[in-house]
Amino acid sequence: MIPFEMVEATSLKEALSMLDPQEPAIRPVAGGTALMLMMKAGVFQPTRLICLHRIEPEYARITLGASGELRIGAMASLREVEKDANVAARLPVLHRAMRTLSNVRVRNVARVGGALAHGDPHMDLPPILAALGARISVAGPKGERQLPLEQLYTGYYETVLDRNELITSVLVPPLNGRKAAYMKVTSRTADDWPSLGVAVSFALADGAIRDPIVVVSAATEKVTRMSGVEKVLQSTAPEDAALRRAGDAAADEVQTLSDAHGSAPYKRELLRVYLRRAVRQALNESVH
Repeated sequence: MIPFEMVEATSLKEALSMLDPQEPAIRPVAGGTALMLMMKAGVFQPTRLICLHRIEPEYARITLGASGELRIGAMASLREVEKDANVAARLPVLHRAMRTLSNVRVRNVARVGGALAHGDPHMDLPPILAALGARISVAGPKGERQLPLEQLYTGYYETVLDRNELITSVLVPPLNGRKAAYMKVTSRTADDWPSLGVAVSFALADGAIRDPIVVVSAATEKVTRMSGVEKVLQSTAPEDAALRRAGDAAADEVQTLSDAHGSAPYKRELLRVYLRRAVRQALNESVH
């Protein structure tokens, strides 16, 4: 491994000032679980890493807002999200998913902001939060901006973040009776990278699905919201025929990719089947 400089920022402002938009070899590091693997493999060779562990503690907190929304600081560890009482009570779909989101050793170290900013489509956290309508706050030299999480990703390992910007928090609105589910399909152990991830959320009124959000990952080059499937599901009763149409629409809407976890045709068929299963699973969940 080529030697590099490691510096510790003591505030968010200082961390931002250390980043250089013109220098890709300078990177922030939170948990570092993905970054270290890239460095060991020789995929990334930094000249400087900026450690974020000593910035203001508010960026590691998980708090409940007056309207029931959850604010998750970007420096909160995945394990802290898994163990948080408000997450368990108000976002059970997220609480359950955290237990198979990598192994416990990684969850103890990896941070929410890094898991989102990394841009790996195999990550479990982005599709779940996107289906829940989450928004992220991003800080940079020009101030702070917010955007829906689904708009963060532009391609394979690519995001809209500038090199001198950092995710500071995630804001997840209350379910308010919406149903939600995440289904992860793995070819190995339950905590391994998925071959496919499908997240859904929707309201149910008069026996019909309303305002669905459908997000797919792992089988595609980026976390992708499936607007065509959402149109198929909108205002339909969640019966077998309607769910089969939605599954067919899902298989037709996105281009699946082959990798070590499965071929593109295999993943397309997984999507066809697991979209239906995800909706059914959401219907069987308790409302919070």
